[in-house]
Amino acid sequence: MDKNHDLIKKIQSRMADFSKGQKLIANFIINHYDRAAYMTAAKLGDEVGVSESTVVRFANEIGFDGYPKLQKVLKELNKSKLTSVQRIKISSDRINEDNLLKSVLQEDMNKIRHTLEEIDQSNFNNIVESILNAKTIYILGVRSSAPLASFLGFYFNLIFDNVRLVHTTSVSEMFEQIIHASKEDVVIGISFPRYSKRTVNAMRFAKNKGATVVAITDNLNSPLAENADHVITARSDMASFVDSLVAPLSVINALIVAVGLKRKQHIYDTFENLEKIWDEYKVYETLDHE
Repeated sequence: MDKNHDLIKKIQSRMADFSKGQKLIANFIINHYDRAAYMTAAKLGDEVGVSESTVVRFANEIGFDGYPKLQKVLKELNKSKLTSVQRIKISSDRINEDNLLKSVLQEDMNKIRHTLEEIDQSNFNNIVESILNAKTIYILGVRSSAPLASFLGFYFNLIFDNVRLVHTTSVSEMFEQIIHASKEDVVIGISFPRYSKRTVNAMRFAKNKGATVVAITDNLNSPLAENADHVITARSDMASFVDSLVAPLSVINALIVAVGLKRKQHIYDTFENLEKIWDEYKVYETLDHE
């Protein structure tokens, strides 16, 4: 279901009832909803030639309790549709280029803070238990989410002996690698806007096979959530053409630590052996000084 399209249809169906100023706003949202989602009420008003109060009344007129609620819906429902070119245009209004480093780091800090406020701790705990009880753990993540999947897979392989990091270049390859998933297994799918169809389809396939499906994504309306038994969310709003994956990585890091604490002795033994191997084969630079 395309909720963004439903909102546009709702605005279009009400067009005859709008005042002259409201029609200007409506037409702008219909044709430029990607830009409207990141405009304040005052800026949107300036863009179309109406007052800020007219924009606020328009939001109320179409059923929202204030303009920020309309803006939030537009952000959530259109961000998966934005092309890289559109992202660059929008971000130019959001990032302070005179102090870009501070601006980007501040945005990332805000994403982690919002993620912490919104995360469901009990659901997080349920995911940890599902992973600990799984016969096999499959991890799916492609394109920009591939590094997240790789990070999770790297550390889970130090904790478990039953981890499969699914590497693919096509949907069929993904299916081939999870063909044996069953009700005793956990399939972890990771994807953020723009969502990967390969990951969504593979999670649907795993769900039909009876596996416990865990989605790591940005919100509960994500297409990954439709086929997931458990969903853990992290903010990943865009920064220019780049997706910010700081908060998702932090959540995955927390997941690794939480699982690791449940298997402390196993991890201790593993790393004790690894340290001997690393030392013998000179894996790391030493800090010894002559």
